[in-house]
Amino acid sequence: MKQPSPAIQGTPGHAYLALRNRGFARFLTGSGLVWLGTSAQTLAIGWEVYTRTGQALSLGMVGLVQAIPMFLFTLPAGYLADVVDRRRLMIVSMLGTTLTSLLLALFSFRHGSVGLMYTILFLDSAFLRLGWPARIAIMPLLVPVEHFESAVKWRTTVMQISAVAGPALGGFIIGWSLPAAYLFSALCSTVFMLLLLTIDVPDAPRSTRGNMLAQVREGLEFVWRKKTLLGAISLDLFAVLFGGAVYLLPVFARDILDSRAAGMTPEQMLGWLRAAPAAGALLMALIMAHMPPLRRSGRVLFATVTGFGVATLAFGLSTGFWLSMAALFLTGFFDNVSMVIRATLVQLSTPNEMRGRVSAVNAIFIGSSNELGGFESGVVAQLFSPVISVVSGGLCTLLVVGGWSFLFPGLRKMRTLSEDGSHAGG
Repeated sequence: MKQPSPAIQGTPGHAYLALRNRGFARFLTGSGLVWLGTSAQTLAIGWEVYTRTGQALSLGMVGLVQAIPMFLFTLPAGYLADVVDRRRLMIVSMLGTTLTSLLLALFSFRHGSVGLMYTILFLDSAFLRLGWPARIAIMPLLVPVEHFESAVKWRTTVMQISAVAGPALGGFIIGWSLPAAYLFSALCSTVFMLLLLTIDVPDAPRSTRGNMLAQVREGLEFVWRKKTLLGAISLDLFAVLFGGAVYLLPVFARDILDSRAAGMTPEQMLGWLRAAPAAGALLMALIMAHMPPLRRSGRVLFATVTGFGVATLAFGLSTGFWLSMAALFLTGFFDNVSMVIRATLVQLSTPNEMRGRVSAVNAIFIGSSNELGGFESGVVAQLFSPVISVVSGGLCTLLVVGGWSFLFPGLRKMRTLSEDGSHAGG
């Protein structure tokens, strides 16, 4: 892989070069709108489920029904992203999620059963998984290679801006009308589809159509051979699987933290708690967007995942709103670094004709950590308590960091992200 030019890295305004690519700028704008709408919708889903059932396990079930399509459809979607037009695949995916958002609005308005809501969430996750590998694999086609790390940083920046604004906005929307949050998400995904139609995607080598199972296996084998890549995405998997507290935030907002002492309603508190990790990630994303390419990336990765685990532990032990906000802020602050490192490493170490399948493998790891992490948190909270669920998760994250430092020494020694993992050194 070609190294980024030192002259480009040192040029004034080099951090903004990726944004000058019109196709990438439109893609980034549409993606930001989708993240904004999805954040508001996710907040509404958690609040509606917990308000109706009053059980932490019900929140865990939300994660489970969203995880099942991930395991069923992500790898086939990665194969499709390598053999068909990625933009068309993304449009089909967005069309499906728009329809499921409209169904959720209708469900909420008519007070349907929670079981029906789980069914709609299953379909929504299935459509999302269909286009996810294509959304990741299309990015290197929209910017020159020397701008790609900058593009990833701006992508995470916009994602975190949306993730901050989405829950805060969602908290006010659901206080007024739950169905409106779902309609807002449908509007955002519709605008993204229209923007996709205006983007000119350059031609690039594709994988030839063939035996899907054999080609999916080829993607899995590629990740297995790249030990640095395997270590990076599996570290994120297990750290977030145990350390995620997001799915339990409705419980903390309604039953554990005192919203009246903070001068707000439980719905508004939930919105601010949900926005806190994204606010931390946004600050880190803005810092990283103006930094040159990372050096000693491996050590930085392990240090920030350690910080994520400590912050998760602090949130679980906190009984005050502002301390909880600060701890959640730090989880996002540290997690954003690992997100940039993993996303850049996945794309720059993979040839274009395999990026869909490798992105699919990465998406399964990410999805496992998020959705299955939510299910795990809900089960532990139901069996013991929400506090025990979060605290034990933070401790497990720290144990994972220690174990992965021993199992993947090449990852710990990795220097720049544009290196092939096999060339990482200390």
